[in-house]
Amino acid sequence: MKKAFIILFAGCGVFCIVLLGASWHFSNQLMYPKPGICNNEHFVYCEGASQLGIPFEDVEFKNAENLTLKGWYFPAKGSKRAIIMVHGITADRREGLRWVKALHGAGFNLLLFDLRNHGKSDKSPTGMGYAEKHDVIAAVDYLQKVRGLTSIGVFGVSLGGATAIHAMAQDPRIAAGMFEASYAHLADLLAQIAKRDFSLPRFPIIHSVLLVYRLRSGMNPAFMNPEDYIGKIAPRPVYLIHCPKDNYTEFSHGMRLFKAAKEPKFFWEAPCNVHARAWQSNPLEAEKIVKNFFANYVK
Repeated sequence: MKKAFIILFAGCGVFCIVLLGASWHFSNQLMYPKPGICNNEHFVYCEGASQLGIPFEDVEFKNAENLTLKGWYFPAKGSKRAIIMVHGITADRREGLRWVKALHGAGFNLLLFDLRNHGKSDKSPTGMGYAEKHDVIAAVDYLQKVRGLTSIGVFGVSLGGATAIHAMAQDPRIAAGMFEASYAHLADLLAQIAKRDFSLPRFPIIHSVLLVYRLRSGMNPAFMNPEDYIGKIAPRPVYLIHCPKDNYTEFSHGMRLFKAAKEPKFFWEAPCNVHARAWQSNPLEAEKIVKNFFANYVK
């Protein structure tokens, strides 16, 4: 009996150590995601803004936490309208370059910048969109106060979509928002990834990861779910884009966000099967949809 108790106690101890180690590892990936390798299949333009042949400026500005954020500004002569492009996790400002020619040609100034902890911006724990909303709000401040622009929209991809939703819900100055491949609920997304990629159960793995993440970062994951905020954006319009066979953020997240949003709202089921590749699936159709939406609502 005593030997069985010792074995059980030792087994529980090993399980707790493994669980804590896994939680520390995965929470670290959330807080400090490693930069992804740029590939032309996704980014299209890996060498940077100079590839487009459109005049641009290197810019930087600070957010409310005094973090320096760096980016590119593409001025459109005579226009007071602008779109802020917000990239996804492990990506950087280059992710938005594939949309610049179409939007700039439609008369929009463009601001592409690196979120905190990405690209050349200052380092700070990633907040899965909840913290990064302050970066987008700082971008709005920059466009209004430094560039004198009066009508601003936002286009976010993946984590950038979640970030843009949080920012719009808080900042009424953003006139319209487009969100591609955003997640709706953080714990659900992590549970789906854990099951799909590692064959790990939701309980206790995800619960433990999020607890450790909260203790380490000081940020509460319960407040990071975009589906809890997207309804607060109305009556400003939102447009959701999602691949039905998205291989990272399941299509159900896009549908949940659309259900939670209020009118006016729109949805494009892009014909793609890779995460955040709506542009690649049909460039002409994608650009038409994006240009028309912003032309109608960012005036």
